Amino acid sequence: MIVMKSHFFVRLIPRRATFPQDISPEEAALMQTHSVYWAELMQQGRAHAYGPVMDPEGTYGMGILSAESIAEVQGLLANDPASSLMNFSICPMRTFLPA
Repeated sequence: MIVMKSHFFVRLIPRRATFPQDISPEEAALMQTHSVYWAELMQQGRAHAYGPVMDPEGTYGMGILSAESIAEVQGLLANDPASSLMNFSICPMRTFLPA
């Protein structure tokens, strides 16, 4: 049986093109807490995948989140410790998961 849930593809776009190559110590510390935050979302069953994408056009982060609404996703992203370093794009997606 396949179950459909509300999922969102999130793209975390660094605010400067040279990130993470020129990451500062303060930014590195924020990124550590960012990783812990997303790991917690995964443990809660709210994040299903996340991580950096090494796109030749520029590195960005991605995540797949379960949520009731885009507003809920926006709240999760606003609470991300590294939200000051990134812009976000959120796209609803149709996801099919095994039951």
